[in-house]
Amino acid sequence: MTQTPALSTRVALVLPALNEAKSIAAVVAAVAPYGQAIVVDDGSTDETGNLARAAGALVVRHEVNRGYDQALASGIAFAIKGGADFAITMDADGQHQPRILADFLEKLEDGADIVIGKRDRHQRFSESVFSAVASFLWGVSDPLCGMKGYRLARLRDLPSLCTYPSIGTELAIRTLRSGYRVDQVPVMTLDRQGASRFGRGLRANYLILRAMFTGMLAARPLPQQR
Repeated sequence: MTQTPALSTRVALVLPALNEAKSIAAVVAAVAPYGQAIVVDDGSTDETGNLARAAGALVVRHEVNRGYDQALASGIAFAIKGGADFAITMDADGQHQPRILADFLEKLEDGADIVIGKRDRHQRFSESVFSAVASFLWGVSDPLCGMKGYRLARLRDLPSLCTYPSIGTELAIRTLRSGYRVDQVPVMTLDRQGASRFGRGLRANYLILRAMFTGMLAARPLPQQR
């Protein structure tokens, strides 16, 4: 992975990207007022990495595709090593509106340990099931939302950020079970430009339900800190 420079800002904006040449430069430019974009080029075969760098992003390059969860883990680890206080994850395809970053930052600055986006719609039956279960167990309505904000002090000492293939839901559930502060922010999603990371049909629903059950059984509380 790329040698980690010290970040000149407290806020890292982590964007996993696979062949997002059509959208990446515009997304990087749009998020620039809110922090430093860290684009994780997850084995792209187009100009995603070069265009992101030219637009002002720091780029972490995976030579081969390692998947969405490992891309997020690499980006968050990069932010931690660079000395950022907060990391906000979002999609590189333009689905998330950058202006919502201000709401995430407000919650983090106010003391939230994790801020979870709450989308205006769910695409699949399994997402609605996960939402209902998470609301009942933890009071959080959309743990699958890809837009999340993290207080990195809570994650610095973890031996692994991702112990099963659903890093966003894992970190959310672990934070909830730790009794740390969790806030939510409404997120209006735009139409997706490209394929979902979960894929389509029965396989997508299987992966989402697997993430739910794995989280319920395997996600342990974060280490307690003073």
